[in-house]
Amino acid sequence: MSQRREVWREGLGVAVATSAYGISFGALAVASGLDIWQTCVLSLLMFTGGSQFAFIGVFGAGGMAALPSAIASAALLGVRNLAYGMRMSSTIGRGFWRRTAAAQVTIDESTAVAISQATPSLSRLGFWVTGLGVFIGWNITTLLGALLGDVLGDPKSWGLDAAAAAAFLALLWPRLKQRQAIAVGVAAAVIAASLTPVMMPGLPVLVAAVVAIVVGWFNWLGRDDVRSSGPATEVST
Repeated sequence: MSQRREVWREGLGVAVATSAYGISFGALAVASGLDIWQTCVLSLLMFTGGSQFAFIGVFGAGGMAALPSAIASAALLGVRNLAYGMRMSSTIGRGFWRRTAAAQVTIDESTAVAISQATPSLSRLGFWVTGLGVFIGWNITTLLGALLGDVLGDPKSWGLDAAAAAAFLALLWPRLKQRQAIAVGVAAAVIAASLTPVMMPGLPVLVAAVVAIVVGWFNWLGRDDVRSSGPATEVST
């Protein structure tokens, strides 16, 4: 029973912390040109924070002309959820409606809490508590942010425009431990920054993402990391 309470505590804690970003998303979405209902529907249907921030960031910069790039950027970031779905398939279990509901709440947070548990039953509990908690909280705070958008004025003056970047940096930072990860991160940033003045909004991010995918696919720099860590691993065993 104590383990289940701990899972509840962990899942709800993650849900509360993650939901806070919904306020910034709601305010930024309204500022980028969406109305309140469009903002809320986007959170209900898309429901993956990174993709949502990417969409409104590109759309807000380029308007309707940048809509294809906005959709492509959001879809590219959402691809990771497919991998999460395959990882969580055995935890979720069988059943059409169960899997349909699970598909909507299979996100970074629900997957992270689930895979950190010691048993399958605790993993299942962590997944649903976190996923549903974030879904409910995120949509409530999205509405609040959209309603407060006009009252707050320019989101940049409150620093809300930096919330998404801070969240992405927090996710990226722990992974910068190997040469390939550092090189890919630096190269992607340089490419995106260099192309931003000359390309349509959203396209520099897509080009940088393609570079990262190619490097990761062929594992060009990863081989050096493996070779350098090999002797140390052998000694430690």
